[in-house]
Amino acid sequence: MNVKLEITQPIETALTKSERTRLTILSAAARQFRIAGYEPSTLRKIADAAGIEAGSIYYHFASKEEIFDVVLDMGLRYVYDAVKKVSEDCQKDDIGFRETLARMVHAHIEHLLKENDFTSSNIRNFSMLSEEVRERHRPLRLAYSHLWDDFLKKALENGKIRSDIKIVPLRQFLLGALNWMGEWFNASRIPVSVLSESAVRLILDGMLIEPRKSYFTVENTNFIEADFIEQGDSKAARTRMHILSFAAKVMRASGYRAATLRQIAAAAKMEAGSIYYHFNSKEDLLDELLDRGLREMADGVSKILRDFEKYPDPSQQLADAIDAHMKVLFARSEFTSANIRMYGQLPQEVRARHRPVRRKYASAWDACLKNAQEEKIVRSDFEVIPLRLFLLGALNWTVEWFDPGKGGREGFYSLQEMIAMQQTLLLSGIARN
Repeated sequence: MNVKLEITQPIETALTKSERTRLTILSAAARQFRIAGYEPSTLRKIADAAGIEAGSIYYHFASKEEIFDVVLDMGLRYVYDAVKKVSEDCQKDDIGFRETLARMVHAHIEHLLKENDFTSSNIRNFSMLSEEVRERHRPLRLAYSHLWDDFLKKALENGKIRSDIKIVPLRQFLLGALNWMGEWFNASRIPVSVLSESAVRLILDGMLIEPRKSYFTVENTNFIEADFIEQGDSKAARTRMHILSFAAKVMRASGYRAATLRQIAAAAKMEAGSIYYHFNSKEDLLDELLDRGLREMADGVSKILRDFEKYPDPSQQLADAIDAHMKVLFARSEFTSANIRMYGQLPQEVRARHRPVRRKYASAWDACLKNAQEEKIVRSDFEVIPLRLFLLGALNWTVEWFDPGKGGREGFYSLQEMIAMQQTLLLSGIARN
């Protein structure tokens, strides 16, 4: 199918009745795709959400795939156009690096949050799509990546940012942190302007009042699993882990609602009936998948975050917690990436069952960050909760783009180098001091 992607009117412009109906369909579809995923979102469900007859959709779109193509395009195009204009205007007016970065970040965040359903649909569903569909949207994604790469390369050449970082991972890390804001931002609690100002300060100068050192001086070492990762010794435990691993991969690729036990069994190369020796249902399997990844992270990393006696220097405590978080993350990367992609699409009762573990982990980070502020190590002009959400979002989103197997290639790092880069950027920022 060769779909022409074309948005002829921005949302703010006065629209005809036909264009308003088209936009209503697209808005309903974007919300449906964000909540349920592409596969379970039928044209009938989209029509019901839009308040129109299902057959009326065909006056505006030939298929669900065409609707999805436009939703994906809108999810990025408004952000791209806005940030591109800011970049060009700043260049024309000879605006400095810090101010240009601030305006680009603000434009990205403002349009990201303004078109939340469209952008979240893009973020949650893109990696689940066929290569054919992704290929249609790759040019715009690459154009946006190159826009940021060119800006950061120029800043590097002019001595405005650190010279011990590589541009591609820096851009991926930066945009990942910004994009994840759409998953937790609440306009009633914090204005967009305050959020973008805090993000810029953190990106440029890090969270520490006085940067202690660069954590980037690290050898290219192989990844060693964190000691608190549970492996399982018995045959039954290993089989359960085998099933869980493939369930995570299938759910990550298809979404929870579209994934079936038959698909999971086929991926794991076992009979579908055999799964019932270990799990009562798909929901039971999902519960353990979510619980294991969350619990190992919460139990393991929280030991570092709450051990104030061992860490007289809170900056080292934060650096070690980032290191441990990333090691658990990549030891269970399929669990984490499945969690990231699926969590917003899960029923409320499922999310409620896992909320206590998530809150336990969040409170450990909050306690560590509050202690660091009281010790005058972390800047007091950051609010703890948004800072923690930004930090964990930046770290967690790494599993969506970073491949430790590419370590050593130009533009990429080993896992340990990536962790060192994250420690440096989050604690000390990208600006050259």
